[in-house]
Amino acid sequence: MTPDSQLARATMRRVSVRLLPFLTVLYLFNTVDRTNLAIASLHMNRDLGFSATAYGLGAGIFFVGYGLFEIPSNLILARVGARRWIARIAISWGLVTSAMMFVRTPAQFYVLRIALGVAEAGLMPGVIYYLTLWYPSRERGVATARFMLATALAGFVGNTLGGWILTLEGRLGLHGWQWLFLLEGIPSFLLGIVALGLLTDRPENAQWLSDQQREWLVDRMRRDALESAAPHSIGALRVLAHPLVWLLAVTDLLASVPMWAYTFWAPLYVRDTLHTSPVATGFIVGAIALVAAGAMLWSGSHSDRTRERCLHASAGAALMAAGCAGAALLPSPLERVAAFAFVEIGVRIFIPPFLCLTPMLLRGAAAAAGIALVNTVFSVGGVVGPYLVGWSKDAHGSTTGVFLLLAALSLGAAVLCLVLRRQTVFASSTYTTGPTLTPIPAASS
Repeated sequence: MTPDSQLARATMRRVSVRLLPFLTVLYLFNTVDRTNLAIASLHMNRDLGFSATAYGLGAGIFFVGYGLFEIPSNLILARVGARRWIARIAISWGLVTSAMMFVRTPAQFYVLRIALGVAEAGLMPGVIYYLTLWYPSRERGVATARFMLATALAGFVGNTLGGWILTLEGRLGLHGWQWLFLLEGIPSFLLGIVALGLLTDRPENAQWLSDQQREWLVDRMRRDALESAAPHSIGALRVLAHPLVWLLAVTDLLASVPMWAYTFWAPLYVRDTLHTSPVATGFIVGAIALVAAGAMLWSGSHSDRTRERCLHASAGAALMAAGCAGAALLPSPLERVAAFAFVEIGVRIFIPPFLCLTPMLLRGAAAAAGIALVNTVFSVGGVVGPYLVGWSKDAHGSTTGVFLLLAALSLGAAVLCLVLRRQTVFASSTYTTGPTLTPIPAASS
């Protein structure tokens, strides 16, 4: 091993140890706090008299506030720096999560869910953008997968822990779901305070690296930018009208509808199908999430090694389609739940390679805007998916038809991933094999 490779390895290991564990834990609680509604619903819907439609609307309306503030939040992050803005996001969403314990009416439910979306807006695309400042493109897939592992682990932590917290029913006069919201909001608030002292905006400011490591990383990221196919000058707003960015956004939208339908309905679906207790339900959904976490790590690592993003994402979306179809059509309850598990596994295979596509196309403020646009369109699926399932249950007393619709949407995402691979060229000396993406032309002077 040459001295330069030893330095590179030591530097990136130091960066990963400093940033990834904290960002992963932060995103874990971010995911828990937006999705803990699913396990809370096992008791909350009964206690408050919410219908399936009201619950589905409340679950999805989170994404109205989230989507409206996603792009502004990411542009602010790019301007003021990740340290302060990520801290602000975490502190505010922690407070709103705990405030959910005071919900009594559907109107209060909807207002607080919208407020939670506004508070959380920008964290995920902000961190994805933040990672592009610290990781060369060759190593970004694994870093992204490790960060996004939080979403799968949140399914395990949130559902198993939530099932246990529900057993606190009646303590100090509070319902179990009130304890759940109260206790799960506190860690996010504290992590926001920690972010102020732990995070560093850019490698140039990283005093926790040695001078040699800092110089190497700054130089490596500069060379990575020069080697990139992304343009050197494009306005952050101009990128919002580019058709290729919208193709990415629509693909993400089609995948997001079944993803969020699964997220907010999995505990209720498992309970109603297998007739399990809240604790057992939480354990089953959590175990599925744990298997999906392994699939996510494999997808990020393998797509890095093969330099192939689109085929991996397409395979994940196809697996989601098979899972939704199986949950609708298989004869026995156990088979339907087993098939439903493949929706979660497919989602986790889809996410890491897909999230690497936009940063390969854009850089700087344009990257922040482009990532936020894709994630904003993705959030529309969070409104549609949970509501569709709730409406279907109330209107038809069944989820068969809506699950077949979700299967069709997932299959559409798989096909569009193949279209992306066929029609775009990610031309970069960093990616010499596999698909390449024709860069967006630089803005004329």
